[in-house]
Amino acid sequence: MSVALTPEAVEEVLRMMQKENRNLETQGLRLLVRGGGCSGLSYDMKFDEKKQSDHEFVYQNLKVFVDPKSFLYLKGTTLDYADSLKDKGFRFKNPNANKTCGCGESFSV
Repeated sequence: MSVALTPEAVEEVLRMMQKENRNLETQGLRLLVRGGGCSGLSYDMKFDEKKQSDHEFVYQNLKVFVDPKSFLYLKGTTLDYADSLKDKGFRFKNPNANKTCGCGESFSV
C-alpha cells in the first residue's frame, strides 16, 4: 500500500514548485504527520529533499517523500486538490482516520 496523489494534486504541486523555481531532480513534496491539532494529529506538507529512510513515490515527474513514522498513519491515503467556488485547497483522504476535524487538517486513529 502506498500514498497516492490525484492528477489535480500533482498538477498543483508541480505548478507551485515551478513558481518557486524548485529543482525537480533533487526536491519533491514531503508529506508529514505531526502531533497536535484539534483531533490529536495533523497533516503537513513541504518541499524537501529525500532522506535515506524515506518512502519515495513518483507521480509524473513529482517525487513524494514520507518518513517511516508518518507512513504508518498515511498508508493508503490519497492527497487531492480542488479549486472550485465551494472548495479550494489540498485534502487528505485517509482511510486510517477514525475522526477528523471540520477543517480536514487534523485527525485521530
